[in-house]
Amino acid sequence: MRKYIKLLLVLSIVITSACRQDKKTNNNLESNEPTEFKVDEEKQKEIIEKHLKNGAWKYELYSREWQEEIDKGLEKDSTIAYLWQQKAMPMFKQGKHELGLKYIDKAVKYDRQKWQDYRAFMKCIFVKDYRGAILDFNDYEERFGYGYVMDHTFSFYKGISYLQLNEFKKAEKIFEEDYKRQVKENGNENIHHLDLFYYGISRYEQKKYEGAIEMFDKALAIYPNFSDAQCYKSGCLYKLGKMKEGDEMTKLCQENGRKGNTINEDNVKYERYPYQIRWWN
Repeated sequence: MRKYIKLLLVLSIVITSACRQDKKTNNNLESNEPTEFKVDEEKQKEIIEKHLKNGAWKYELYSREWQEEIDKGLEKDSTIAYLWQQKAMPMFKQGKHELGLKYIDKAVKYDRQKWQDYRAFMKCIFVKDYRGAILDFNDYEERFGYGYVMDHTFSFYKGISYLQLNEFKKAEKIFEEDYKRQVKENGNENIHHLDLFYYGISRYEQKKYEGAIEMFDKALAIYPNFSDAQCYKSGCLYKLGKMKEGDEMTKLCQENGRKGNTINEDNVKYERYPYQIRWWN
């Protein structure tokens, strides 16, 4: 009888402990759920007008005044995602990536749909956090669907990220699928030359030299003086034993590279893009 009573006591303690743990776990899960914010849109517009359009934007991008004006706005309403993004952007362009991420995380917290894909772009091109970029893009697509950020598809940046992680087969698969999708939706004439260039790089890295040349030629049909495509094409030609053609292409790529005919994205002034050739005159 005593053994039976002891057993009941032990079971009671175990069940009570488990219930407490479940409650604790549920509370933790609830705390991770997105917070609902009551937004006063008119008030937020007034703050943006005063402290961004007629405040920070009147000063130089990297000035203390830019940051101070935005901080004044955030003191009035810290849930304005656009202010956090505008606070983060100059930091990234100055190479202050840790601070930039801290602020862009706030923007995503308050408006995920507007800024998470932008954060993923920043992780890919500026921060060089390639796995983080892939995770952000995948999560965004699951929530909101396929799309574009900074003039390119999400797949474009995921493909670049896999290239930078030396996962070349994954990169090629992503570029191939995205290429087919874009051709189907928009036609051949609307493919960006960088989509074709990086698709070619994914083949080049796997020693698929003829396939790489196919993509580089497509890129060069759009941007004939694209020195980076010419340089990697010359490398392919040499590997295929076409030495004379390789020499001619090398000469062309050197001439165009020194003229500045390289990757022409807006942000290339701040960050060198993956596989971009450095030229010194």
